[in-house]
Amino acid sequence: MKTAADLIADAKTRITEVSPEEVQALRTAGADFALLDVREPNEWAMGHVPGAALMPRGVLESSVEARVPRERRVVLYCASGNRSALAADVLQQMGYEQVASMRGGIRGWVDAGLDVAG
Repeated sequence: MKTAADLIADAKTRITEVSPEEVQALRTAGADFALLDVREPNEWAMGHVPGAALMPRGVLESSVEARVPRERRVVLYCASGNRSALAADVLQQMGYEQVASMRGGIRGWVDAGLDVAG
């Protein structure tokens, strides 16, 4: 039987993680990518990365295909980088090839001194 920590650690062996600074560099360069916040609406309301779209983890699989083409680059984040790691793993299973999870989540973003909306 696996714990949540086991599942997260396992997912992180299969996905790409990027730093908040790398995500900011993509934004600054005007790169075409979908930035998805997989937290819950109440977490989003407390602050989020500017330009991100809210797509809670609980509805990701049933919502993403209508909003993000499989060929588009996707960066996911959550509070700490764990839910987004699981989400990135699932999107890869769904055929998304350019998927990354932002290491440290919004906490890492804030700790890096980057701007927050909301």
